[in-house]
Amino acid sequence: MELARLPLRRIGLRLAEGIDSTLLVLMLALSMLGLLALFSASYEQPARVVSQVMNLAVAIGAMWLVAQVAPQTMMRFAVPAYVIGLAFLIGVALFGDVVNGARRWLHVGVTRFQPSEMMKLALPLMLAWYFHKHETALKLRNFAVGALLLIVPLALIARQPDLGTAALVGAAGFYVIFFAGLSWRVLGTLTGIGLAALPIVWGFLHDYQRKRVLTLLDPTTDPLGAGYHIIQSTIAVGSGGLWGKGWLNGTQAHLEFIPERHTDFIFAVFSEEFGLIGNVVLLVLYALLVGRGLVIAANAATVFARLLAGTISLMFFTYAFVNMGMVSGILPVVGVPLPFLSYGGTALLTLFIGAGILMSIHHYRKLVQT
Repeated sequence: MELARLPLRRIGLRLAEGIDSTLLVLMLALSMLGLLALFSASYEQPARVVSQVMNLAVAIGAMWLVAQVAPQTMMRFAVPAYVIGLAFLIGVALFGDVVNGARRWLHVGVTRFQPSEMMKLALPLMLAWYFHKHETALKLRNFAVGALLLIVPLALIARQPDLGTAALVGAAGFYVIFFAGLSWRVLGTLTGIGLAALPIVWGFLHDYQRKRVLTLLDPTTDPLGAGYHIIQSTIAVGSGGLWGKGWLNGTQAHLEFIPERHTDFIFAVFSEEFGLIGNVVLLVLYALLVGRGLVIAANAATVFARLLAGTISLMFFTYAFVNMGMVSGILPVVGVPLPFLSYGGTALLTLFIGAGILMSIHHYRKLVQT
């Protein structure tokens, strides 16, 4: 009853507390473009758009809740979140459901979820906490421990197999380690070792994973099989031209040539209908979003907050780069959604929670003593 008596202005100010308007506007702009593309891609199933609007509402609510939590409080949950996430990944390996040949899902009570999604945030939290704890005397062994904390969940996710999520989790962990002060000399050495190990890694890949890489090099070798996705998506991207064919006028999407057009390949739908100009607008919005996140990271009050903010900002970049590269035929086809545009609640929730963490770091930057 007390809340009902408060003036509307006061309620509005309370709801806006901790919310970074720049981040919110950019994400909502991307989400609106996503709903336009989704409406066109799902013309035969309009209920998907309603479902995505509901997903968006839940994600914004989660973002607001996270934005109210101080970074120092998040630090207390870093280790438990990582341990629980690791336990869930082990549970998936032992008891997970197999869907389309991949063991990625775990039943908990009456619901089913994908624990690897949890690691996209739990791993950066853990690594940021670890390097914050040792910030005064970082040595090479600390980076080795950080690498171990990264490799364990990464191996479990890759084993499912889920290369798309593994790439995102691996990138998030690497960003924290890099921002913590990993030297270029060590980075160069690790890159050299990684390149030398490629033949060994190739031997451990599944047949379908090898086929994806070979198809990337020449999709015409299997135009009706493994190369079909890349061929059709690149046709859609190129056929959009400068201005695009217009909203709801994309032939590749509406004639059902583009597979998974409402999820992983929604960029092909967007490109065909809005053309190069639309893609430039999309890239500018992503660039502004990442740039705003990096500004928040630069002004963060603690090492933990700086590492976490920088990592989340580059996660937005990684999502967009990998998806666009995949659809454009310059990267292998992996299951990575286009941030804020692809249909699906889990990825959207993860992205908005990440934004909520950025908002919290920005809001509490002056309240944390360094």
